[in-house]
Amino acid sequence: MTASSPTTGTTGKPSWLRVKAPQRVGSVKQLLRDLHLNTVCEEASCPNLGECFANRTATFLIMGPACTRACPYCDIDFEKRPQPLDATEPERVAEAVERLGLRHAVITSVNRDDLPDGGARQFVACIAAIRRRMPLTTIEVLIPDLCGNWQALEQILAAQPTVLNHNTETVPRLYRRVRPQGNYERSLKLLELAQQQDPGLYTKSGVMLGLGETAEEIVQVMQDLRRVQCDILTLGQYLQPSPKHLPVERYVTPEEFDHWRRVGEELGFLQVVSSPLTRSSYHAEAVQDLMRHSPKSAKPVPMPETRARDELPPS
Repeated sequence: MTASSPTTGTTGKPSWLRVKAPQRVGSVKQLLRDLHLNTVCEEASCPNLGECFANRTATFLIMGPACTRACPYCDIDFEKRPQPLDATEPERVAEAVERLGLRHAVITSVNRDDLPDGGARQFVACIAAIRRRMPLTTIEVLIPDLCGNWQALEQILAAQPTVLNHNTETVPRLYRRVRPQGNYERSLKLLELAQQQDPGLYTKSGVMLGLGETAEEIVQVMQDLRRVQCDILTLGQYLQPSPKHLPVERYVTPEEFDHWRRVGEELGFLQVVSSPLTRSSYHAEAVQDLMRHSPKSAKPVPMPETRARDELPPS
């Protein structure tokens, strides 16, 4: 199968990529503004913002919004100067988790290559703050590669997140064009070390399709991820944020995404989320089903309902 062999001349988005205008998102946006928090939903122009905010969930973007890398696929700002870490940010993230009543919290960050630990201590502080307020909430951290600082990775692992997510993003051949400051083998090594150091941890990675990769290359990335015992895989369509970003080489059909889901499951991933609109944290709370049906450790499984102490008003 050559599901993702590149083609050119695509004009306009196909029907399966059209999303409804955001509905009832004002209360979440207001909460984020009140707490002075950033989300990757907004900063990276995620197409699922309306759905997620309407369901009163968000992926928190810490240490940002300015990034120290200029990846040509990403809409996060790299022209602003990164600011010193804010010691109050972890408690504000935890307050948002509590007020939203999140059963599963996802925290990601910009790349902070200017910091010796890549920002590991801020991830640790956020995990600790959430655990104090919401001990039953599962926590997923979507981390950068930390420039290969494995001691910094150990600090994050010691805080015991439920899921450690690190995206490989694309196939090795395209790294120089798509992720010039990244390193494919380094990303695999990060996932491998995380699994080795905490066998009870769920590891996760994501790949964008539509940048010119071939079917054979997609399979190879999947095999590489399984080789380092990655548990969860997300596959989604790359969308060009603006004319200055990398162009879309091909729109992959929903049927092809379903094919890749089946391939991933056959290769042994515990969970594969694969669709045109899938992003790294899309329906991330589904990991709780894995904890119940494919447990990796004695870590407690959250109760079905975690009630917010501070209900948000209707939008």
